[in-house]
Amino acid sequence: MVSRVIPVDAFDLVIFGATGDLARRKILPALFRRFAEGQMPPEARVIGAARSDLDRAGFQAMVSEAFDEFMGDTAPDAKSRASFIEMLDYVTVDAASDQGWSDLTTKIRPDVVRAFYFSVGPSLFGALAAQLGKFSLISPDTRIVVEKPFGNDLASARALNQTLAAHFNEQQIYRIDHYLGKETVQNLMAVRFANVLFEPLWNARFVDHVQITVAESVGIGGRGDYYNRAGAMRDMVQNHMMQLLCLIAMEPPYCFEPDAVRDEKLKVINALDPVLARDIVRGQYQAGAESASFHEDIGAPDSQTESYIALKVGISNWRWKGTPFYLRTGKRLRARASEIAVTFRDPPHSIFGETVPWRTNVLVIRLQPDEGMTLRVMIKEPGPGGMRLKDVALDMSFAEALGEDAHIPDAYERLIMDVIRGNQTLFMRGDEVEAAWAWTDPIIAEWQKTAESPEPYDPGSSGPENALMLMHRDDRRWREIR
Repeated sequence: MVSRVIPVDAFDLVIFGATGDLARRKILPALFRRFAEGQMPPEARVIGAARSDLDRAGFQAMVSEAFDEFMGDTAPDAKSRASFIEMLDYVTVDAASDQGWSDLTTKIRPDVVRAFYFSVGPSLFGALAAQLGKFSLISPDTRIVVEKPFGNDLASARALNQTLAAHFNEQQIYRIDHYLGKETVQNLMAVRFANVLFEPLWNARFVDHVQITVAESVGIGGRGDYYNRAGAMRDMVQNHMMQLLCLIAMEPPYCFEPDAVRDEKLKVINALDPVLARDIVRGQYQAGAESASFHEDIGAPDSQTESYIALKVGISNWRWKGTPFYLRTGKRLRARASEIAVTFRDPPHSIFGETVPWRTNVLVIRLQPDEGMTLRVMIKEPGPGGMRLKDVALDMSFAEALGEDAHIPDAYERLIMDVIRGNQTLFMRGDEVEAAWAWTDPIIAEWQKTAESPEPYDPGSSGPENALMLMHRDDRRWREIR
């Protein structure tokens, strides 16, 4: 199966923080792939901007080295690489002063879409926005892309929104969450709203519960300082997992357009119940035979920050009242795996008798690493001797369905092209971000008030023991992390 490539118009993309890890690891490789696929026109320009004292040739060499490091054998052909590298330019810019801004102004064309990617810390968002305005770089066709964390609480998120709103309107601001760019996440909307099969069953009458798992096998790595301030709740639940929850629980929008979709997501966030203390489990990974503990990784032996969190969440609306949503995410767990599992209720009556072993129907949407979907259903086991039932998987792997040679685009590939097209459907709106923090803040404030320490758990496990009890109390079990 060959995907259809829809080219975008010529554009100028300025990447602030172009020498940083995110730009080298994700943004620039994503652009290279879109260029090699024919989606970016030859007239497009990518301009790196950072404080590093580089010239154009030095930046091009750095990007080429980044491709070797992060793309390896998966990089497109040498001819495409040479052509893409030739599109790159660079300017040394300081967000806190006027240094380099006049040079940047001369590189921006007046007759194309101009996008500015803020691949920097949130503390620089305001300064960059102000400088863009000061040097008359904001036009009706200007878009800015801002990375998370978008605030660390409701007050800071509001302040950031107000800062950006002083220079840009909401239609120009693209708050990026790369989870929404994943093919499987977008397929979740297609499965729900392009098929009549599931939507009649997609409610509390037929769904017993939903599990959302984002598990990482690695530790904090070099993000100790940030993670000690953020923790799993701020780093994952408030944004990535909240978005997954919204896509699962939202009502069908009247059309697949940005505000129609985001209006329905906002309704879900506003309908979330406050989370009781008994329905939250926090954890920290301990040292292993070949790995450091969380405290060692962040360099803070007394830290009360969680590397794992599990929650039971309720939604008070007509569709979902009474159906719990269980969320869990953590570092140093058994495997790297992200999935959404929708568990349906058992039939009200079994015609096969009580002695027949029963398995519940489950729809599993795998986000990583093996993207795809699985629906477990009951069938008759072949052979004579009565009605023996067994559950089997109707399995769809993207790699198998699309062919071994098919390239599943990275989330950044899709999202950056959406910025150029002016499509905000897969980006968060300002009121959506603030609503998520309004729900999250009281949860964090409660455990800060009680000063209860996170529960230790072994690296390579499925998390703290009390997370298992969170499900057992409801006579349910977590799905195995694998």
